[in-house]
Amino acid sequence: MSAGNDTSVFSGFRADYQRLFVEAWSPNLGAILIVLVILGLMSDGLFWGVFGGLKLWGDWFNNLIGLGPLLGVHDRLDGPLLHRMSLMNISLVIGAFCAALLSRQFHINRPPKLEYAWASLGGSLMGIGATLAGGCTTGGFFTPLLHSSPAGWAMWLGLTLGAIIGLKVLLWTLDHINWGMTAPPSLKVSDKLIHFYPWIGFGVFVLILAWATLWYLSENEKLTVRAIIILAGFFIGFIMHRSRFCFARAFREPFMTAEGDMTKAVILALALGIPLASLLFQHKVIDPYIAIPPTFWLGSLLGGLIFGIGMIFAGGCASGSLWRMGEGHLKLWVTIFFFAWIGSITNALLKKSGWLVSEMNLDLIEETRIGYQAYLPVMLDSWGWTYLISGAGLMVWYALVRYNESTERFTLL
Repeated sequence: MSAGNDTSVFSGFRADYQRLFVEAWSPNLGAILIVLVILGLMSDGLFWGVFGGLKLWGDWFNNLIGLGPLLGVHDRLDGPLLHRMSLMNISLVIGAFCAALLSRQFHINRPPKLEYAWASLGGSLMGIGATLAGGCTTGGFFTPLLHSSPAGWAMWLGLTLGAIIGLKVLLWTLDHINWGMTAPPSLKVSDKLIHFYPWIGFGVFVLILAWATLWYLSENEKLTVRAIIILAGFFIGFIMHRSRFCFARAFREPFMTAEGDMTKAVILALALGIPLASLLFQHKVIDPYIAIPPTFWLGSLLGGLIFGIGMIFAGGCASGSLWRMGEGHLKLWVTIFFFAWIGSITNALLKKSGWLVSEMNLDLIEETRIGYQAYLPVMLDSWGWTYLISGAGLMVWYALVRYNESTERFTLL
C-alpha cells in the first residue's frame, strides 16, 4: 500500500473519531440512548435516581461535622460506593469526565465570585425542593413520569413556574448587582497534556470496565448488581456530556431564548419511555411503585417550584450538575455540595417533624403529610386512559414549546 493510501486510511479513522467523540451529538440522540440505558436498568429491577445518593453524601458530611446526631441522621450509613444511587452518581461523573477527555474538552472552569454565591443559593434551594418532591428532575419528574405517576406532572408544573420566577429574579440581579462579575484568569494547560487527553480518557474507560467486570464476576450478589449500576451511570454521564443533555435547559431555554431543542428531546425521551416502561410493569418485570415518591400532589408541586428557582441560579439540575462536574466546572461542584448538605438537613428536619414519615394504607401505598404514591393505571383502572393522558400532556407541552419557538411569546428577555 502506498504512503498516500496510508494517510487516507488514518484520516478516515480520525474523521470517524471526530464525529463520534468530539462533535456534539444531537439532544434527540442523547434522549434515545438515555432511555435505552434506563430501560436496561428497569429490566433488572432498578431505576435511575440522583437525589438519594446526594442525600447520602450530605448525611456523611453532617455526621462528620457533628450535626448528624442532632438531626437524627443514622450513624451507620452505606458506603458511597455501595449505595446504589451514590454509586450511579459517581460513575456518572466519571463517564462525563471520560467523554470530556476523549473530546479534549476537559477544562477547569473557574467562574466569577458571584457565581459561587449563586451556586450555594441554587444548590440549597434544589436540596429543599428535591426533599419535598421526593427527588430532583430525575427522581421527582422524569422517572415518575416513566412510571406513569402524576407526581411527575405535578413537579413539571412546579418546575415550569420555578424556572419563570428564577429567571425573572436572576435577570433583576444582573441589572442591579455588579460585585464579583469579573471572571478569574483561565488556568493554562500545556498543549502536550491536552494532546494526551484521549489516551487518559481511554484509560479511564478501561478501568471502569475492569471495575465493573471484577464486581460482576464476584460471588457477591450485591456487588453483581452494583456492577450493572457502574456501567449504567458511566454511560448516562458519557451520553449526557456528548449530547449536552440537561433537564434544566429543557425548562429554562424556552423562557430565555425561545430555543426548544432540549425540551423536545426530553419530550421525545418520555414519548418513547412511557409506553416501553409500561410493558415492563404489565409483565411484572419491575414494581412501578419503587420509583414513585409519596409526594403527590402538594410535595411534588411545591418541591418543583423551589427546585426550579434553584436550578436557574445553580446553572443546572442534579444530573446536569454532575456531568458538568466531570467536565471541570467548579461552580457545579459547589452546587452539588450545598445540594447534598442542605438536602440532608431538610430531609432530617422534615422527618423529625413528621412531614415525611411514611405510612401504609390498606393498598400498601405510601402516604406522607405532603402526598402519596399516585399511579395512573390504578387510579384510572385502565392503561388506555393512562396512555391517553400521558400522550395528551406531552402533546400540549410540545405544542407550547413549538409555538414559542415561532413567536417568542413566552420569552422573558
